[in-house]
Amino acid sequence: MPPRTTDNTEKTFHAPAERLTRPRAFAQYEYFAEDSLLRRFLDAIPIQLVVLNTQRQIIFSNRAVLEFLGATSGDSVLGSRPGEVFGCINADTLPGGCGTAEVCRTCGAVNAILAAIDGQSGHQEYRLTRNFDKHTESLDLRVDTMPLEHRGEKFVVFAVQDISDQKRRSVLEKIFFHDILNLAGGVKSFAQLLAENPDGAEASEMVRLIESAASQVVEEINAQRMLLAAENGELKVRPNLLNGPEILRQAAALYQRHPIADHQTIHIETGTDDPWFTSDEALVGRVLGNMLKNALEAGREGDKVTLGFMQQGQQVQFRVHNCAFIKKDVQLQLFQRSFSTKGHGRGIGTYGMRLLAEQFLSGRVDFESTPEDGTTFRLILPQNLPAD
Repeated sequence: MPPRTTDNTEKTFHAPAERLTRPRAFAQYEYFAEDSLLRRFLDAIPIQLVVLNTQRQIIFSNRAVLEFLGATSGDSVLGSRPGEVFGCINADTLPGGCGTAEVCRTCGAVNAILAAIDGQSGHQEYRLTRNFDKHTESLDLRVDTMPLEHRGEKFVVFAVQDISDQKRRSVLEKIFFHDILNLAGGVKSFAQLLAENPDGAEASEMVRLIESAASQVVEEINAQRMLLAAENGELKVRPNLLNGPEILRQAAALYQRHPIADHQTIHIETGTDDPWFTSDEALVGRVLGNMLKNALEAGREGDKVTLGFMQQGQQVQFRVHNCAFIKKDVQLQLFQRSFSTKGHGRGIGTYGMRLLAEQFLSGRVDFESTPEDGTTFRLILPQNLPAD
């Protein structure tokens, strides 16, 4: 979708960029500030609530919003848009601000506001990634919107509730009550078959399957423990001298026997004379493992997944390529905390990759995906990660 230009010449990929002038916005603010009954009523509501004009600017904020922001009066947020006030990392992507970037096309908050401007009440989930206290934080929010007409003008009531804990609990319940239970059931079934025929021709294969399923249980539990520690700021980074090609071989050996490989092949390419770098082996392995797991899950029987490692100046790069294409609307949401293409209650893989890479490994994760060339994820790290 190409950007379009609004009347005030600001470009937008989604919602209009134009705003009212501050004097005009202040006049709308006074509609609510001067009505003491209405003001007290809005302040009494314990959830965060703002009133927006049809340009999506904040005209009035209740006390819960001001307390959340540490503000003393509504003047400090007057004329801003929700993403700008709540610290969304995409709010300043374009000069037009919140709602105008390409990624805003999938934003639940922006789309709920636009629907309310058109007269439709509703609610949506809003996955907010924001810069907060010198680090990146991901929140799962529920937004409710309702059209409002006041003094002959149209407004939108916009309410926000933090449902992050609820979403995290849902993910953990899905993983532990479904995924791990299935794996444990597999261990039990294979063990029963082995006990019934310990000397049979398939005994060695049963042992291998038991070992593989048990390893996957431990791997899933460790992944969740690491993610929770990372989100709570409790994860310890332990840099050591590492060998890039060896890390690739370990990842390939782990997942080549995994059921998701399903007759796919894993190929390793390395293009460097210096395979050594300093980083945390467990965290690098976790990020690379998530990349490889996602690539295999997206593949089909007969596909090839290619792993690569190379040095680039003072950085090293791991890459994972498969032939599947990620649709554009999925690309725009890929690193959000609770987004997933795998169904309800999933969605920590790509989010966890970026969290570990950026917050703990001083690196970054990015990707490219086209119908012609497939998808390549990259983990780019400093060659020498300093110790804390």
